[in-house]
Amino acid sequence: MKPLAPAAPSRETLVGSVERVTFHNEQNGFAVLKVKARGRRDLVAVVGHAAFISAGEFIHAVGVWFTDRTHGLQFKADTLKTTAPTTAEGIEKYLGSGMVRGIGPTLAKRIVGAFGEATFEIIEAAPERLREVPGIGEFRAGKIAAGWAEQKAVRDIMVFLHSNGVGTSRAVRIFKTYGHDAIQVMTEDPYRLARDIKGIGFRTADAIAMKMGMTKEAPQRVRAGISFALQEATDEGHCGLPVEALVELATKLLEVDKTIVRAALDHELSHDEIIADAIGGEPCIFLRGLYLAEKGVAERLLSLARGSPPWPAIDAGKAIPWVEKKTGKTLAASQRAALEMALGAKVAVITGGPGVGKTTLLDAILRILAAKGVKILLGAPTGRAAKRMTEQTGIEAKTIHRLLEIDPIHGGFRRNAENPLACDLLVIDETSMVDISLMCAVMKAVPPKAALLLVGDVDQLPSVGPGQILSDIINSGAVPVAQLTEVFRQAAESRIIVNAHRINRGEMPEWPKRGEDSDFWFVDAKDPEDGAAKVVELVRDRIPRRFGLDPIRDIQVLCPMQRGALGARSLNADLQKALNPNPPARIEKFGSVFAPGDKIMQTENDYDRDVFNGDLGTVVRIDENEGLLVAGFDGREVKYPFGELDALLPAYAMTIHKSQGSEYPAVVITLATQHYTMLARNLVYTAVTRGKRLVVIVGQRRAMAIAVRSGAGRRRWTKLEQWLKAPRRT
Repeated sequence: MKPLAPAAPSRETLVGSVERVTFHNEQNGFAVLKVKARGRRDLVAVVGHAAFISAGEFIHAVGVWFTDRTHGLQFKADTLKTTAPTTAEGIEKYLGSGMVRGIGPTLAKRIVGAFGEATFEIIEAAPERLREVPGIGEFRAGKIAAGWAEQKAVRDIMVFLHSNGVGTSRAVRIFKTYGHDAIQVMTEDPYRLARDIKGIGFRTADAIAMKMGMTKEAPQRVRAGISFALQEATDEGHCGLPVEALVELATKLLEVDKTIVRAALDHELSHDEIIADAIGGEPCIFLRGLYLAEKGVAERLLSLARGSPPWPAIDAGKAIPWVEKKTGKTLAASQRAALEMALGAKVAVITGGPGVGKTTLLDAILRILAAKGVKILLGAPTGRAAKRMTEQTGIEAKTIHRLLEIDPIHGGFRRNAENPLACDLLVIDETSMVDISLMCAVMKAVPPKAALLLVGDVDQLPSVGPGQILSDIINSGAVPVAQLTEVFRQAAESRIIVNAHRINRGEMPEWPKRGEDSDFWFVDAKDPEDGAAKVVELVRDRIPRRFGLDPIRDIQVLCPMQRGALGARSLNADLQKALNPNPPARIEKFGSVFAPGDKIMQTENDYDRDVFNGDLGTVVRIDENEGLLVAGFDGREVKYPFGELDALLPAYAMTIHKSQGSEYPAVVITLATQHYTMLARNLVYTAVTRGKRLVVIVGQRRAMAIAVRSGAGRRRWTKLEQWLKAPRRT
């Protein structure tokens, strides 16, 4: 039986006046205050969020007490509401803090000396009377009145947001986005929040709208809900959805009648917010951006493929013996044929599973072309895949995002059709991971004269994001494809590789016999709780002891899904306790706990911080005083305010989808019948091929049998293959 979790600290209310603003971040509103609180003799340190905060103001905070190792006892406020001071002393502090333009400490003293507790009333209702104060003329009086009006407007907006269920940190984001139009925007269409503000999705906007009195059937809600339903479908990899499937999904998500959804759908189609088209004769609805991305990729790919390679014709009969001598490796017949194809095509695909010689083939192609003076650029979807590509080829590879040069100020990439990449050949590895939006950006940045080589394993899981780029391109027949299938002798000695191919063919793996030395094992678990305990034992004790591997750095636990005792969420908590039991500090946010030493993963692309979905890092330290978590990614420190920790997850365990493009010395894979909805052949195949030296599967053999028999997994609704087969003219 698991020990009971410690009780959550009880929430309290603290009221008092701000004596000093120790720190305030204008971008996210994070503040550290010294407060003279009711019922307390000494000043209290309060941390929380406020759009604007000044000494002298009166605060009403709700939160919890905690003890910071460096700064001692502090009050951490979830909500922090401010009101203007009412005493002459408070008013003087407030005005003298610089919050109102045109007033400093000396002038504040004179104004309060003249008007006392009526100061604010005079500034707001009779600003001309400010001229009674020595040193204030007509211009300065007008400037003070304008500054006060601006502060009052901000305060009114924050009160409005708070009264409609918006927490302070989100209220700051809303105010920073819309400024003085915030109330008008939220009153007219609160669902704009989901479109415009990072960190606020449809469900949050919906909760705010309901608080404001909007009905479930409100047109704004149902129209926004259709886009939300399509967005939910992209989480399953779809670029569009059949009309009836979309209506069903939106009806379920919004809890309204189908007729209302159909009417809203007609409205959205008439306003070009979404697009109607067919996939294989099935009427479908697409989010506009994804529809145009698929179409754009097809048009650019076909245009590129029609040309000739930018290098002179190469005699493969001479080039192959030359490169074999250079590398000391003899190419198989299938590799020779693929090499000749790649050297003669402007766009080509190389695909195949583990141990079939993709790396050897790619190395040969690049050596031949480099000797001809061809300028080569290499890219991969993740940092780990790029690093592996560099090690395998000896040529620097970059993540696709870095290759395209992120523009953090204006968004998007600096490399595009107007400013293309400087190369004769672009090679993209792990192409199965690339989603349609990123592929569209890649195709825009490929120079018209350049060649494109796509490399990947088409039998792996498709991208986490929408689309199935590699399989759609291969199935279209629009460009030449080399599909390598021969497993070479050295690779065939690895049970990992042999079993990966067996799984891919729909066959059960071969298990090692008792006493046999193997790199592939199955550990039976009688139930999920037993399996979870065995995972912890394997990672903490058995694998490090037998194989000399570091439990945090070298071993990765992979799960079909987040939920359940053998899911990533629960196992992260178990492994965190086992591998990092006594951290110097910890912070709990968005349902996750983070502590120094923890392995973490970025879950979304963040161009400002230069970290991307799937990047792995480590928590370096937690700064309670400044409200920051500092993480290390490849030796570089990245700072996250506590309010933005929803971009991180603990990564002792992760979903198999998130592991794509990465390899680990050892992987421990959980497979249980409780994961029934996720059990697919390509899921298990992808997980097994992540392990380089060791694969251990924990769970039930029946779950493995279900996955192996399941076939290729769910269909994704994409149109790229159709565009490539029958391109339309615009």
